[in-house]
Amino acid sequence: MDSIQNDIDDKPARPARLEGLTIRAATPADAEEITALANLPGYRYGTLRLPFQRVAETRKWLDEASAGSISLVATYQNQIIGNGGINRFLERRNHAAAIGMGVHDDYRGRGVGSALLKELVGVAYNWLNIRRIELTVYTDNDAAVALYRKFGFEIEGRLRDFAFRNGSYVDAFTMARLKR
Repeated sequence: MDSIQNDIDDKPARPARLEGLTIRAATPADAEEITALANLPGYRYGTLRLPFQRVAETRKWLDEASAGSISLVATYQNQIIGNGGINRFLERRNHAAAIGMGVHDDYRGRGVGSALLKELVGVAYNWLNIRRIELTVYTDNDAAVALYRKFGFEIEGRLRDFAFRNGSYVDAFTMARLKR
């Protein structure tokens, strides 16, 4: 029994939630900081982004956002430490949208993902009248899967060899949440 208690005592304390975290709309002026975020190895590892993303690519993505899409950033001490977005589907799928998000490598586990996801779900349900929110997440991203489950997303399937990442193919879960 003592060895179990010692193992518990030896675990590092969970980082504190960030006081003063804000969520706001992304703007074209954020392109440089969002690009720097996307080029972090841990951030990129959980996305479909290629290494060495250019600022021009990010600026184009921000400038040419489609109708029904919303891009958000999480800021802390005047630095962008996370971003996320929601993209509504068209025509017979206009009741559904896809979300994607990521958090700065140094700020994981501190409530940034929860804050972004809370805002994205709120916008989808309360402003866009979305009924179904979808996402894909790599099967080895345990923290992200746990976050999505905490917000009511359910695994609907496994996409085998979904993407090529760091020299090998990786699977992804497709997850969704329905407004009831």
